[in-house]
Amino acid sequence: MRIPDPFARVSIQEQILFVKHLAVMTKAGMPLLDSLQLIRKQVNSKLMSKILEQMVLNVSNGQFLSTSMEHYRQVFGDFMVNIIRVGETSGILYENLNYLAEELKKKRELRKKMVGAMTYPAIVIATAIGIVGMLTLYVFPKILPVLTSLKAEPPLPTRILMGFSSFMLEYGLYVGIAAALYGIIMWLLVTNVRSVKLLFHRIILITPLTGKISRYYNLSTFSRTLGLLLRSDIKVVEALSITADTMTNLVYQREIKTIATNVSRGEEISSHLESRTSLFPLTMSQMIMIGERTGNLSDSLLYLAELYENDLDDLTKNLSNILEPVLMIVLGAIVLFIALSIITPIYQVTQHL
Repeated sequence: MRIPDPFARVSIQEQILFVKHLAVMTKAGMPLLDSLQLIRKQVNSKLMSKILEQMVLNVSNGQFLSTSMEHYRQVFGDFMVNIIRVGETSGILYENLNYLAEELKKKRELRKKMVGAMTYPAIVIATAIGIVGMLTLYVFPKILPVLTSLKAEPPLPTRILMGFSSFMLEYGLYVGIAAALYGIIMWLLVTNVRSVKLLFHRIILITPLTGKISRYYNLSTFSRTLGLLLRSDIKVVEALSITADTMTNLVYQREIKTIATNVSRGEEISSHLESRTSLFPLTMSQMIMIGERTGNLSDSLLYLAELYENDLDDLTKNLSNILEPVLMIVLGAIVLFIALSIITPIYQVTQHL
């Protein structure tokens, strides 16, 4: 049975619980079939329950757990499937399940940091839009008749605001519909057209603040995923291909697939990284070169993963401190402009009374 909905997903929390419970039961010596049946009774997700029901049926028919999970790669991902396959074939399933549980937790925390870093700016921007909308569409139109009745010519800020307010009152609905349609069309293009998605990901990487966050996130994901796959004795070319499929940014995904092709021809990973310093810092290529020369590539990659995760942690912690004064100044300037546009002409008239 395959999932009919190509967009169906199981939350990271559900995956963590599945892997963690399976690891505990495996360590306790419980048969795999009994473990899957017990976990199926505990899950809250209907989708996960259906998947586990099919996995129970497959395992009872003699399939390996990893073979059964391959039918649901869109849910579990190549990384999880391959780590479990290595655990089954090498007799270290419990250790690999523990690895997976820890890595999924780190992935969840990394995503939380990314969302948390963007939450504050989003709230401030939404507040600014709300204030501007209320003042220009509700407050200012009530004062507009008074301002137009004044014999003196309004100052430039007032004239600008009057024009903007009149335009929005007359065409605001059409502007809103056009903006919504534009957003939907762009979302569909970014989601379904690979070339547009690639361009969007390139723009993210060159944007000053989001670019740094995205680079740290992708570098830490690349380093940790590849390091764990190599530690699990997966061949380097296969490990690179699996790692590429786990990358969320298409720019990095394409580069890592190119690295896999070059490595299959005998090239070292570090050689390619040195020629792509805009995506892979020199620190990374140097550390990977040392790992390749000493035979400790997985250790070097896991060290780099910790390094970039710490950099990302520091950046997200300081993000609100960096953005707060900038956003408050922008918000204050907008409110001040609107307030002056309303108060200045009234003040000019009262001066001549």
